[in-house]
Amino acid sequence: MGNPEGLRALEEQRLGPVLRRRQQVQPGTTDQRLLDTEGDSQWVHTDPWRVMRIQSEFVEGFGALAELPSAISVFGSARTGPGTPEYETGVSIGKALVEAGFAVITGGGPGSMEAANKGARDAEGISVGLGIELPFEQGLNPHVDIGVNFRYFFVRKTMFVKYAQGFVVLPGGLGTLDELFEALTLVQTRKVTRFPIVLFGTEYWSGLVDWLRNTVVAQGKASEHDLLLFHITDDVEEAVALVTKETGHDQ
Repeated sequence: MGNPEGLRALEEQRLGPVLRRRQQVQPGTTDQRLLDTEGDSQWVHTDPWRVMRIQSEFVEGFGALAELPSAISVFGSARTGPGTPEYETGVSIGKALVEAGFAVITGGGPGSMEAANKGARDAEGISVGLGIELPFEQGLNPHVDIGVNFRYFFVRKTMFVKYAQGFVVLPGGLGTLDELFEALTLVQTRKVTRFPIVLFGTEYWSGLVDWLRNTVVAQGKASEHDLLLFHITDDVEEAVALVTKETGHDQ
């Protein structure tokens, strides 16, 4: 989810469907303007109108993805470099998911997201990218066949879950963790059912899993059963098998 080159001055900015360049770039993001407190009553007059824009984002997303076949959302770091073993793993997972009968949905950015989209496209499957307006420009990677850019994170998150039958989570940063724990919470609270979550990369994720077991569960903040809400593996075939088995697509 991060910018692999660090924060830099914008030369191009996407605000939902709107493109701004050079002197027309605006500071901040739509999410920021919604969530920041202005300190006066101006929000009373502006926020009701924002509801219309939020509604339009849901309509655009639903319209673009309504006919999507069974799909899996793949998450991971935007900072994963092309040609690295981690990138090639993303390509393999994207390809394997298509061969198992799924479309592939990612955040549409670079790194692991691009890798999974590339794998899906190489396998001649459906490659979807759900982008987000950020203070720095990423844009949709060239391997996306269906792309939707969102202003609001919460709208985008809805699309990741609504149109996917499960998640594969590659090593990633704060954005990846955000999506992971969002999904775990939805499954734990039974807002979604039959929704497998696979963490790929034992070495990367083992510290987090140990903390959940030895601190969160040990102190009674979660139950032992919650550790069964996800799987962890280093094998591409196993990751895909876990998804296909739990979604009823096993072959």
